[in-house]
Amino acid sequence: MATMVPDNLSRDQYVYLAKLAEQAERYEEMVQFMQKLVLGSTPASELTVEERNLLSVAYKNVIGSLRAAWRIVSSIEQKEEGRKNEEHVVLVKEYRSKVESELSDVCASILTLLDSNLIPSAAASESKVFYLKMKGDYHRYLAEFKVGDERKAAAEDTMLSYKAAQDIALTDLAPTHPIRLGLALNYSVFYYEILNQSDKACSMAKQAFEEAIAELDTLGEESYKDSTLIMQLLRDNLTLWTSDVQCLTVCDVGCDAGPVRRAIEGGVTRVGPSLLPEEVGFECHLLMLIKVCNLKSEVIHGMMLYSTPD
Repeated sequence: MATMVPDNLSRDQYVYLAKLAEQAERYEEMVQFMQKLVLGSTPASELTVEERNLLSVAYKNVIGSLRAAWRIVSSIEQKEEGRKNEEHVVLVKEYRSKVESELSDVCASILTLLDSNLIPSAAASESKVFYLKMKGDYHRYLAEFKVGDERKAAAEDTMLSYKAAQDIALTDLAPTHPIRLGLALNYSVFYYEILNQSDKACSMAKQAFEEAIAELDTLGEESYKDSTLIMQLLRDNLTLWTSDVQCLTVCDVGCDAGPVRRAIEGGVTRVGPSLLPEEVGFECHLLMLIKVCNLKSEVIHGMMLYSTPD
């Protein structure tokens, strides 16, 4: 049931309500409050860092749950097709279409805000990169489930948005800036996942990581946590994308895979941290699981084998 959001509140009041909705995990209402804030600014004015982050968090949570739902329903559809259960296949396809319609609506909503209000009113380079990256992200989400010409168009729009953001970021933002790093992360995932260009994905992630490492001593305290987290995600992706998992052995990652293997052989379908040795890193955990589970999606159900903050 749609919530009636008042039109006559101040920016501060909309911000407060958005934070309240976030705490209550009512993200669709959080989106509505931030939409009112953006559309109620006449003339259009640039959002503060806090406001744009609230907008991003609101949409990210709404789209995130829908993307997860789509992946689950698509997986079930494949299983039903494998079982030749035509009656169930018809029902699942209809349900998937419903989820895809909701995904399209959410993406259209934020893309309209970006094109009509947020990007035109962005004055600072940081804001421009933030919004252009966001535009690329939501076109990428469309490309994840669209087919044919619609998928091609979504991929082209993703490329144009990321490229426009990159042109500004490379000139105006430091290699350690979290927005520039986040752009490189998502742009490389786009190459890997949507365009199936693993070499380009790896070279982009590698360059961003190495450039940031070279200037790590200039990183300010205020962005240290965000920047180093994204750098770790870039590194994790590089580790996974460049590893020859067919030749990987347990010794290669320095892990004892015994507990994981025994759990899987015993029928466990979800592998939690309790089975993994604490002394090894995140990428070792994933590489071990890939090797032991032989890339079986039913074992690592819903697990993304590379990292993206969005």
